[in-house]
Amino acid sequence: MSECQHTAELPRPEPAPLGDTCPECLAVGSHPVQLRLCLVCGHVGCCDSSPYQHATLHFKETGHPVMRSFEPGESWRWCFVDGSIV
Repeated sequence: MSECQHTAELPRPEPAPLGDTCPECLAVGSHPVQLRLCLVCGHVGCCDSSPYQHATLHFKETGHPVMRSFEPGESWRWCFVDGSIV
């Protein structure tokens, strides 16, 4: 894993999660496969293995580039712009 310019620009400390699950999945009655936390605003969205891919949709709508796993015991981060683990 390496730092990219997008991780250097993230708020420190990271934002608090805005919830404990994907609110968009709740709204449509879907079940998220795994959760991701936006490191710009704290939005919690479901991963690309979920039916609606709300974490990726959040990036496309907001341009917030980096998220991390919101699963217990995981701390990896993903940069949508660079398309890589950072």
